[in-house]
Amino acid sequence: MLSIALGELIQIFRNRLVLVTGLVMPAVVSGFFIHRHEAFAALGSLGYIAAIMMFTVGAFGLYTTAVTTLASRRQNLFLKRLRSTAEGDTGILSGLLLPITAISLVQVTVIMTVLAVVAGRPDNVLLLAAAVLSTLIMMIGLALATAGLTNSPEHAQVTTLPVSLGAIAVATWVGITGTEELTLLKRLLPGGSATELAVNAWNGGVPVAESLLLLAPTLSWVIVAVALASRIFRWEPRR
Repeated sequence: MLSIALGELIQIFRNRLVLVTGLVMPAVVSGFFIHRHEAFAALGSLGYIAAIMMFTVGAFGLYTTAVTTLASRRQNLFLKRLRSTAEGDTGILSGLLLPITAISLVQVTVIMTVLAVVAGRPDNVLLLAAAVLSTLIMMIGLALATAGLTNSPEHAQVTTLPVSLGAIAVATWVGITGTEELTLLKRLLPGGSATELAVNAWNGGVPVAESLLLLAPTLSWVIVAVALASRIFRWEPRR
């Protein structure tokens, strides 16, 4: 698995498109939110800024890059060749997705740290970490499912749009309006409960036990996505 991950890491830094979508764009967007944090805090809160940056990295950095990577490796038959080795399916997928997952985690950590230095630290760091980890895991699950519907790296530019833009839209909606109205709907939508958890973790004022319950919808989406991926994920191109 580690040898696959190392090779994939090298490929990431050789691919300009992946560098732009996976590293540059999330960093630029997050930098803009941090630079204008007072205006966005007035619109929502600092927790909203943290949540929207978390989903910017998760949706465009991790999710889109993961789908593109898997589609590309399938198209050039690299996935098929890997399956002929001693490595199992889980190890192959873990090796391919480990580099971009680690990069996204580091990126979120750096971005959140900068926001904390500029605007003030979060109320509960551990709760914020739980929100970040659950979000990234959910995006990985959704990437595996979407990759099953994606024929090529070019096709990924289309198939990833509903989830990536949808996640950002939900995070914006929940982060700005809260969950006092349409509570169940907002929490059940992909990213809704994770956004609320991030907002609670940064702003405070909500009991920890109550906030931890928000992990359930996010992890439920992970289960749904993985179950879907197990049925539709393909290791070889369609004939």
